[in-house]
Amino acid sequence: MHFGHLMAAQDAFEQRTLDRLILVPAAQAPLKPNDVQSVAEDRLAMLRAAVEWDRRFEISDYELKKGGISYTIDSVRHFRQLYPNDELFWIVGGDQLPQLHLWKDITELAKLVEFIFLERPGYPVKAFPDIAGLRLHRCDGHLLAVSSTELRERTRLGLSLDYFVPHNAIVYIRERGLYRTPL
Repeated sequence: MHFGHLMAAQDAFEQRTLDRLILVPAAQAPLKPNDVQSVAEDRLAMLRAAVEWDRRFEISDYELKKGGISYTIDSVRHFRQLYPNDELFWIVGGDQLPQLHLWKDITELAKLVEFIFLERPGYPVKAFPDIAGLRLHRCDGHLLAVSSTELRERTRLGLSLDYFVPHNAIVYIRERGLYRTPL
């Protein structure tokens, strides 16, 4: 969880005037099979360290407890049961839009949630997916060109994470010796 993620969450929360914003760390993203670089407990603890002071954000460990590949449709069904009368949104980076047609049960997903997308630096949205019933909302936000992959490499090389990651999360990473060696 870096400041790019947090700024995107804040921008979406404010621009869409959301009642709550739930952060959902994935156990394993199906389209990013090599992305998980730390155990679920550490990722959850880093997320808590990063946002525990901010009452606008909640954290769900649903996908981590479920384990295995994290399909958005399963999480959305879970949240639909928890909040049957609420309008649900799923926030994604604009770089994910060209891949939406690959998402599991995307037609059902498009009926259950609306998508908020933010453009990521270097990934301008040029075309929108042709998916029946898909409801997209652009969120103009503060674009920060930083990636989790870059930050893991900085940590491995012993470089500072200051100004990229919330301080409490940096402390956790240092105390646990995370990301020091490549997997």
